[in-house]
Amino acid sequence: MSAAQRTITAADILSDSDYNARRAELRTASIAEKKSRRIEVGPYATLYFENYASMWLQVQEMLRIEKGGSAQIAGELEVYNPLIPQGDELIATFMIEIEDADRRERELRKLGHIEDSVFLDIGKERIKATPTDYEDRTTPEGKTSSVHWLRFKLTPAQIAAFRSGAEPIVIGMSHPNYGHMAMMAPDVREALAKDFA
Repeated sequence: MSAAQRTITAADILSDSDYNARRAELRTASIAEKKSRRIEVGPYATLYFENYASMWLQVQEMLRIEKGGSAQIAGELEVYNPLIPQGDELIATFMIEIEDADRRERELRKLGHIEDSVFLDIGKERIKATPTDYEDRTTPEGKTSSVHWLRFKLTPAQIAAFRSGAEPIVIGMSHPNYGHMAMMAPDVREALAKDFA
C-alpha cells in the first residue's frame, strides 16, 4: 500500500484467510509506525494521527471480529474512509485515557466539549481542530466521550511551514479544565509530513 493512497476500496481488502496469515506481521508493523504518529498532551490526552494504513488495518480488524464477509465491507469503508487525510489535512483519534473507571467518569464530566478546544500551532499560526463527525459527543449534562475524531485543515503555506521544520509545532487544548500543550517531536513531524500531498 502506498502512503499517498487516500481511499480504501473493496479491492484493497484481503480475504479472511490471507489477512489471518499476515495479521501478526501487519500488526507488528502498525505498532512500530504508530509510535511516530502519536502525541501525548498533559496527563491523559493522546492524539493518534491516522492514515491509509491505520484505517485499512482497522477495516480488516472489524471484518475479522464481526465476520460479516463481503456484505460488511461497504459499511466499514463508509465509516473509516473519512478518517484518511486527503493531502491538505491531518486527522487524529483523540483519546482521554484514564485506567481507573471511577476517576475516568469524574474527569469526563469536567471536560464537556473538549474537542472544540484542540489546536495545532505552527510557529505563530494556529489551526483549530474540527470534529470529523457531526454528532455532539458531549451529553446535555456536560460529560464528554473518551474518544473523538479531529481534523486539522492546513493551507498550502501552513503545509510548507510544517514541512520546513523552521517553526516549532505545538499541539494543545485550551479547555478551562484541561489546559495543556506538547511540542511535536521531530520524528512525529517527519512521519506526519507524509500525509500531505
